[in-house]
Amino acid sequence: MNIELLRNFISLTKNQSFSGLAKDLSISQSTLSHQISQLEEELGVTLIDRTTRKFNLTSEGSNPFS
Repeated sequence: MNIELLRNFISLTKNQSFSGLAKDLSISQSTLSHQISQLEEELGVTLIDRTTRKFNLTSEGSNPFS
């Protein structure tokens, strides 16, 4: 598992903003979104439900290692 992807997911749950976190990390919002999708694929679960304006953690996203 890529630790950077996990770290960015944890930061996203705290920040609650793709655009804000992407700016903090000096990466594009699409790159961050792709990283989260990669992590979801590696774990085999959906971690967040995305909408155009916001996102919500799924039950797996709230506790991805249960």
